Amino acid sequence: MDRKEFLAQLGLTSAAIFTGMCMSGCSKDDGGGTTVTPPPTGVDFTINLSDGANAALLTPGGFLYRNRIIIAFTLASQYVAVSQACTHQGTTVEFQAAQNRFFCPNHGSIFSTTGAVQNGPAAAPLLQYNVALSGNNLRIFS
Repeated sequence: MDRKEFLAQLGLTSAAIFTGMCMSGCSKDDGGGTTVTPPPTGVDFTINLSDGANAALLTPGGFLYRNRIIIAFTLASQYVAVSQACTHQGTTVEFQAAQNRFFCPNHGSIFSTTGAVQNGPAAAPLLQYNVALSGNNLRIFS
């Protein structure tokens, strides 16, 4: 095989690999992205707010992730909890305190603090969880 044939084969092989990756990346089991892991159900856990690992939840605007859930302390001093995976492609959402919303940095989906879709491409809401504060303990449950 001469150099020209080698480069042609290399180009065809690369194109085939790239095409296969694109095709598999474009499978849409959720109607808008790749297969997304379902949000946790049967949730019931407690976070001790006096534990240093949970300090982000003591400051309005702070948030943290636990058990595939994002828990945020809004600027209005309310605790909220929703599933952390965007319903479009499963990317971890972030809490944007100034806008009082959850944001997916992958494709720009925006969700309210109740998990409702405010801007796509996500079509399904984030699952919202109940929160209850008792002293220094914050309970997150279904």
